[in-house]
Amino acid sequence: MSTPQRAFVFDMDGTIVDNMAFHTRSWITFFERRGQAIDPDEFFRATAGRQGGEIVRSYLGAHLGDDEVTLLNHEKESVYRELYAPHLKAVDGFDALIAQAKAQGVKLAVGTAAPPANVAFTLDGLDLRRHFDAIVGATDVARGKPHPDVFLKAAELCGVPPAHCIVFEDAPLGVEAARRAGMSCVVLTTTLPASSFAGFDNVIAIVRDFTELKAELLFA
Repeated sequence: MSTPQRAFVFDMDGTIVDNMAFHTRSWITFFERRGQAIDPDEFFRATAGRQGGEIVRSYLGAHLGDDEVTLLNHEKESVYRELYAPHLKAVDGFDALIAQAKAQGVKLAVGTAAPPANVAFTLDGLDLRRHFDAIVGATDVARGKPHPDVFLKAAELCGVPPAHCIVFEDAPLGVEAARRAGMSCVVLTTTLPASSFAGFDNVIAIVRDFTELKAELLFA
């Protein structure tokens, strides 16, 4: 009996790269320019995994038109890329996990709330795009996390049923999106402690980075 096709679906920010502190710093700068102060920890918990346009409308007003939201989001992301560019690197153990997954015939996908410019900045900057069978970002689905759209689209493009996918995430909204998609989830504590993920019945492991993952858990 053949082994069913499987897929690993990776969130990008805070999972493939440990960059969420730089996103938060760029949002702080963005809102300071508009006379608003945000609490970094509360802001992260409320927004990590949501699309930039959704965040802009939540904090600056639902009345904003699409063109204005696009310009505002572009401003914020430009600040982020400038801040993070000198620090761009993959989380420890990621390259080894990707190599092992490919050797095992596991499909690989990215499911992110990031816009295309940030996807290119990260995946092309680290020469990772070539490894993935599917890349789904903010412009590819109507709704951001915690809605399951981005993960379901990634599974569809890989040709793998959701039940045979494992999601890798760093944010509660992302873990919830995986749960709604019917997918198991590995949590990385790059930005939040393990206690932040209590109560999620789809979490199969919580680790600091990819070096801590047990092969038998992922490839059994």
